[in-house]
Amino acid sequence: MQAVKPFSLLTEFDISLFQAGKHFRMYQKLGSHLVEADGEKGVHFAVWAPHAKRVSVTGNFNRWNPDSHVLLPRWDKSGIWEGFIPGLEKGTLYKYHITMPNGRGMDKGDPYALRWETPPGTACIVWEMDDYTWIDKSWLDKRLKQAGKPQPWSVYEVHPGSWKKIPEDGNRSLNFRELAADLVPYVKDMGFTHIELMPVMEHPYFPSWGYQITGFFAPSGRFGTPEDLMFFIDTCHQAGIGVILDWVPSHFPADIHGLYLFDGTHLYEYADMRRGYHPDWNSYVFDYGRNEVRSFLISNALFWLDKYHVDGLRVDAVASMLYHDYSRKEGEWIPNIHGGRENLEAISFLRDFNEAAYKNYPGVETIAEESTAFPGVSKPTWDGGLGFGQKWMMGWMHDTLNYFKRPPIFRRWHQSEVTFSMVYAFSERFMLPLSHDEVVHMKASLVYKMPGNEWDKFANLRALFGHQWTHPGSQLLFMGGEFGQTTEWSHDRGVTWELLEYDFHKGCQDWVRALNQLYASHPALWWNAFSPEGYEWIGGDDVENCVLAYLRKGRDTDKVLLVICHFKPNVMEEYSVGVPYGGTWRELLNSDAEQFGGSGVTNKPLKAAKKESHGQAYSITFRLAPLAVQIFEGEDLPKKKPAKKAGKPAATAKPAKKKAAAPKKEKKV
Repeated sequence: MQAVKPFSLLTEFDISLFQAGKHFRMYQKLGSHLVEADGEKGVHFAVWAPHAKRVSVTGNFNRWNPDSHVLLPRWDKSGIWEGFIPGLEKGTLYKYHITMPNGRGMDKGDPYALRWETPPGTACIVWEMDDYTWIDKSWLDKRLKQAGKPQPWSVYEVHPGSWKKIPEDGNRSLNFRELAADLVPYVKDMGFTHIELMPVMEHPYFPSWGYQITGFFAPSGRFGTPEDLMFFIDTCHQAGIGVILDWVPSHFPADIHGLYLFDGTHLYEYADMRRGYHPDWNSYVFDYGRNEVRSFLISNALFWLDKYHVDGLRVDAVASMLYHDYSRKEGEWIPNIHGGRENLEAISFLRDFNEAAYKNYPGVETIAEESTAFPGVSKPTWDGGLGFGQKWMMGWMHDTLNYFKRPPIFRRWHQSEVTFSMVYAFSERFMLPLSHDEVVHMKASLVYKMPGNEWDKFANLRALFGHQWTHPGSQLLFMGGEFGQTTEWSHDRGVTWELLEYDFHKGCQDWVRALNQLYASHPALWWNAFSPEGYEWIGGDDVENCVLAYLRKGRDTDKVLLVICHFKPNVMEEYSVGVPYGGTWRELLNSDAEQFGGSGVTNKPLKAAKKESHGQAYSITFRLAPLAVQIFEGEDLPKKKPAKKAGKPAATAKPAKKKAAAPKKEKKV
């Protein structure tokens, strides 16, 4: 094997952008790349290690000898070591042997490696990204055409390692191609619009669920090759399903082959552990103030949008990035230059990331898992926001689950827990999550959070889903929840599909499928999902019966939906609410229908009476089902108000009727 030869893919412009934190395609230059130089084929290696005394490439091609192939430092003092090794091919195993400032050597993986060995192996693999032929052009064209326009978002969250196991094959996980064959048709049948995959990037510890990443540019070898993941995403797109990846720019683990102390110094992480260490996760915080780290992270985000055609990135643990005192006691954190707790460098980084994502890939969505009241998370950066497309509505999740855990007899005193979300529902573009975090660590499965006997539990669960799907915003549900999995989720056990043999579980699954079908086919539920024009209170003051009534509205040409949520088990044969117009109102969905496991308290088409109620000109009287969500649609469209006469002064125009005010907060729990 020939020695390292001088060769570079990097230009002076690349270096200047990298050092300015503005090179968002660095994966094209750093790492290992199959190239031809001076008529010879081989691999170009380049790695950023500014404090290293020496960097060499070791691998199965030189018996892991650190003295065999030593890289050359660049003359521009960028801290990049590089070189060309002739004869190497795709599939070559390698690591970087880095001599630290103290003279000791350590083996590190390539931060930009496109593929890694399957754990417990820790070597990187020379790879290239041009072997897969995509056939999703029509999907990408449609995505671009829909950029910035309202569209339905009903997300199925999946842990790829445990959605389904193969017991007869050592209880192994499905690979990406098997997931394409099984998961994609299931999600299509269930009517979800998107799949969100918990992190697929390479991670050494399977029980971390993928959130402790060492290979940021490499899909985990547990599930196949990079091309296998491409095939899975391509299959989703051909089925009309978008793909969201969990992305983790908030922290990384201390595994010696990873980013921690990469060149013997705190290179990727903050040097002061009052900023650089995460006590919750025993991991390390990226140094968002170092430009080369910003280039690394934003390049990584764009890499998945570019090479894997993903449709969105859900950014994990944003709150931990925004605040220096996150999970830290007094004296364990350092204020910013203004004396505040906000991490100004992380805020700047997140804005740069969102601007780069939306500028380069119109039609994608970035979603923040952010659990605080930090202002403007989903506002555009030009309006002072962080620039995310959506934000998880953690307050809704906690308040609503607290409410549903209560026996119905006590709910009348806690009605604010299901109405308070409307006080701030349009302050951000919210996604309502019932995620994996709510069904682990002794929190119980969703159905076992519910009170009462088996019938009560499933009626409550169906009502919870009905409320979630009709609440303003978009929604996300973790796998297994759709049919009422009874055990907590386990990455080792997976989803208990055998429960679908039982009627209550099958009925719950049918209910979620029906909700998705109604949601996708009725723009009233998603056209104005993030604006107050899409929602109007009819009544939230019947605390005795725990009833909520509201309208969902789309465009002027869309029919209005009336939603009735009843969170007590009593039945009322005649219950009246106001509606905005007359004609016939038809019950589209009722979670108490027998087909969903309910008691069958349903309604035939109803004729609206010309009787004012709840501030509306008409009213309907119907059977109020127990522990149920009922959705009605009027067959007639509301009559449009006549246009103003020309020349009529605006000041004399009759003021529009005020919408019913959102229920006042009784007590925030």
